[in-house]
Order: sequence, then structure tokens, then C-alpha cells
Amino acid sequence: MSAEEEHPTVLEPVEVVDAELVEASDASGGGVVPADPAAAVLAALEQGAEEELHRARAHKTKTGYTRDWEVWQEFHDWLGERTGHRLSDTDVTRGTMVAFVTWLDEVIKAPPNTIDRRVTGVTVTARRPPYRAEVPKEATLAARELIRKYRNDPARMARGRGQAAHATPEHLRRMHTASPTVPRRPGSRRRRREYVLPDLAVYRNQALTKMAWAISGRAAEVSALDVSHIKLVEEGLEVHVPSVKGRPPRDADVAFGQHPESCPVLAWLAWQGAAELAEGPAFRSVDQWGRLGSGRLSPDGCRLVITRAGKQAGIDVRLTGHSARAGFITTAIEQGKRPDEVRRQSGHAAKSAVFWEYVRKAQRWHNPVSRGIGL
Repeated sequence: MSAEEEHPTVLEPVEVVDAELVEASDASGGGVVPADPAAAVLAALEQGAEEELHRARAHKTKTGYTRDWEVWQEFHDWLGERTGHRLSDTDVTRGTMVAFVTWLDEVIKAPPNTIDRRVTGVTVTARRPPYRAEVPKEATLAARELIRKYRNDPARMARGRGQAAHATPEHLRRMHTASPTVPRRPGSRRRRREYVLPDLAVYRNQALTKMAWAISGRAAEVSALDVSHIKLVEEGLEVHVPSVKGRPPRDADVAFGQHPESCPVLAWLAWQGAAELAEGPAFRSVDQWGRLGSGRLSPDGCRLVITRAGKQAGIDVRLTGHSARAGFITTAIEQGKRPDEVRRQSGHAAKSAVFWEYVRKAQRWHNPVSRGIGL
């Protein structure tokens, strides 16, 4: 009898482990790493959530984040020139983020609000494809701790354009009676001669500026208005302000004004009749020959209408897209309107620091009136 027959081989049971093959350099203890189905599911959900949030962001926000990342790369170039070694763009750490904030403040001289936005843009972009960098929470917390300190410095807060000028009812009346002639722009290559706005553009500009003021509207909200959102009633207009940038929609009541030159109801009816608007966007493009476009006027287009109308009227402050919104709030509070009533019209959150700052400033010039808000 052979040795094999005398002592037969006994096979021991083997534990089977689900695994996937990876590169040896990626494995911590060899060339095979056990798969973790739960981790894979969580990773897929995280990636799906990030992509969904990215799709929900406004186009202007995405382009802003792109510019923030470009500034981050400029900072790394600057740092590399001084240290002799350029770090990777994905090195988002407590040290690099604090250095980035300091560079923006001391070298670029950016205002604190802009610095805060840059930090957000860099953080969001670093976490997305193709970078997929790990951004530790302590890095953003340290950066914003510095930014809070900068916000307490009036000199730093004065950088940039500053707070938007407030449009007043007097401004609206002056814009209504302003000449339709647009003067030539000195040094401009695009416009070397003056021209006269067509009547249709004048009607649109008057309606847009007054509507933005009366509903305390953001430029994006004014741009999003449709004809169906504006309903004529006995007291004036009922305006449904649609949701923009994730903010909740709201309804605003627009009363007839005491002065025809600043009445938003009359201005809207004049524009609607002249443009023969029955449906679609409420505010549209008008070319230099007075032809009405079918496309919606963009938020930037709405801002330009307000800014250019202020210039044509000779107003001594630069009005922006936010000027109408800020002007409505301060005027209403100055004239004795209750803050909660004004806040419902403007759509601010109950604890909005910006809104209550407007209220505190306006209440210093409290001047009650019997009806309306002095339009």
C-alpha cells in the first residue's frame, strides 16, 4: 500500500471572500482589497447628490464658481513663485485656505464679502469632478473666522462698490420725465453718436423700473415675470413673483400711485398695451428700431435698464438692480409701514439681517403718511 493510500489527503474548508482586484500600489496590504457594497452605495449617492445640486445652481452661480477657481489657481501661482514649489490645486487645507484669504485681503485688496464668496466657490469646485478633493471642515471654518474679523473693519468693508444706492419715488418720477435721447459715450468704440430710444423701449423701461420698485423685486425676479403673473384688479395689480434661485414664490399687491409719473399700474398698462402683450415674458428686448423681441429680458438686462434710466435722468447716484428693492423697503418704513407688512412684500426671511438693517436705518426718518407709500 502506498503512502497516499495509507494517509489520504484531507481538504480543509476555505472561507470565500468577495474581493476586487486593484493595482498593487493602491492596496494597503497587498494586491487584493475586499469590496464594501455599502460604501459603494454611499459613494454613488454622494456623487448623485452633488450632481443634482450642481444642476440646480443658477448659471451665473456656476460661472462665478469657475472664476473663483481661476483666482485660486492664481494664488497658487503666486505662492509657488515665492516658495519655489507650486502646490497642487487640490491641496485645500487649513493652511492653504487661510493663506488664500490673507492673500485676497492684503495683496488683492478684495472686500470681505467677495473673499467669502471665493472660499465657497473654491470649496464647491474642489469637491466636484474632475478634482474630487477632500476639503476638511476646519479649513473653511478657519477661513471664515478671519473673514468675520475683516467684516468688523470699516476700511475693508468700504472696498468695492459698496451698498447699492436706494431708489426713491422722486428718482422714479425723474426717470419717467427724462429725455429719451441717449448721449454718446466718451471714448467708446461701440457707440460714437447719440441716439433716441424708440417709444416702445421707453414704455418698457418705465414699466420695468416702477414694477421692480413696487414689488421690491430682485433683478432675477423681474426677469422671470410673465404676463400671466400680473393681474389687474380694482385696487391696482396683483403680482405673483415666481421662485428664483430656490427662494419661495410670493404674492405682491401693487396699488395705484398718487403721482402718474411714478405709478407702477399705469406704467404697466401703457407698456402692455403698446407691446400688445397677452402671454409670455412680461419684459422683453426691444431693438433700436423699436421692434419687440420674443425672448425674455435677462436679469443683467433688467439691471442695465435701471442703471441707464438713472443716468439718463441725471440722478447723482448710480442705481443698480438692487436699488429698487432697497428703495422700496426704506421708503415704506420711513413712511410708517409696519416692518412685517413690508417684509411680506419683499420676501425677506423673518431673521434676515439685511432687512432689519434697512429697518433700523429707515426708522430714523420715520414720517407716517395716510395711504400708499408715496408713489
